[in-house]
Amino acid sequence: MCLGVPGKIVETRPDPTGMTMGRVSFGGITKDVCLAYTPEAEVGDYVVVHVGFAISRIDEDEAMKVFEYLRELGELQELDVPQPGDARPGRPA
Repeated sequence: MCLGVPGKIVETRPDPTGMTMGRVSFGGITKDVCLAYTPEAEVGDYVVVHVGFAISRIDEDEAMKVFEYLRELGELQELDVPQPGDARPGRPA
């Protein structure tokens, strides 16, 4: 089964290849995500992310519902994988 997870865009930047990239927060865990498929998305928007690509925008209420379902199912742990540049307490940068 494939799963798209909602996240909030906290930063956008151009990639050297010309694609738009961003940092997306998934309930406090941030990941680098390709925003090329959602060119209308801006900082503060929620997007559904699948395998590192934002595939659609989603409203905040719907994103919060999905996060709650995933928490209940215990399915958010896999997002907590170290990423280059992470500087969270207890984790090397």
